[in-house]
Amino acid sequence: MDRINAFLRRIGLDESAPEKSLEFLGKVQNACVLTIPYENLDILSGIHISLDKDDIYDKIVKNRRGGYCFELNGLLHHMLEEMGFSVRSCFARFLRGESAIPFRRHRVVIAELCGEEYLLDIGVGQIAPRFPLKLCEGLVQKQGEEAYRFEKDKDLGWILCDLYKGEWRRYISFTDEIQYDIDFVPASFWCEKNPDSPFNKAPMLAIKTENGRKTVDGRDFKIFEGEKLVSISEGLNDTELHRVYSEHFGINI
Repeated sequence: MDRINAFLRRIGLDESAPEKSLEFLGKVQNACVLTIPYENLDILSGIHISLDKDDIYDKIVKNRRGGYCFELNGLLHHMLEEMGFSVRSCFARFLRGESAIPFRRHRVVIAELCGEEYLLDIGVGQIAPRFPLKLCEGLVQKQGEEAYRFEKDKDLGWILCDLYKGEWRRYISFTDEIQYDIDFVPASFWCEKNPDSPFNKAPMLAIKTENGRKTVDGRDFKIFEGEKLVSISEGLNDTELHRVYSEHFGINI
């Protein structure tokens, strides 16, 4: 229970015994995206990204850092498993903004409760679900001003769509095949080292707020309310960036 309690403290939740309920899963997912930043600073520093569950735990829980999808959803998978939930991880394709089908380089978590399955994902820096989504084809699921639904495709498997400007937009896709931690290592290494990777070029940070999100894109710091940009600070120097990391993302370098 020590690891579970430390994790719950890290995300600002009560350390009382975890509940096997959808409400509790929602509390965990929402708390994670409000407290654990999406960030690629280790990649930029040349520090290898370990997907070992203990290394991920130490980095995010003990050292109060963030990470990207393989780390964040890896932590979520293992913490829910330690709490007694039935969970599995799946490999996903990130379809939003892509003109061609990309290779699989995203990790998502599926939890089972009372015979139903739910998608949880805390590893996206953009607009993304804050609460579990029931794995059910065609069901429109609203979360605040956002709406999501699943489609099925004979090749891509499950496709999660989000409602954007009145149209359903493909967001991610994944199949039901169970993946293990080791299966994500090649894709994570590509994200770290490949010249075509977007993750090794410039700082990428994001954390959600109650009504929006904060992001760092290169040397620009932005604050959003919903989809509306309400503040931007451009061209920050190193000292200013480090202050933003500390004050807005809880990261001290």
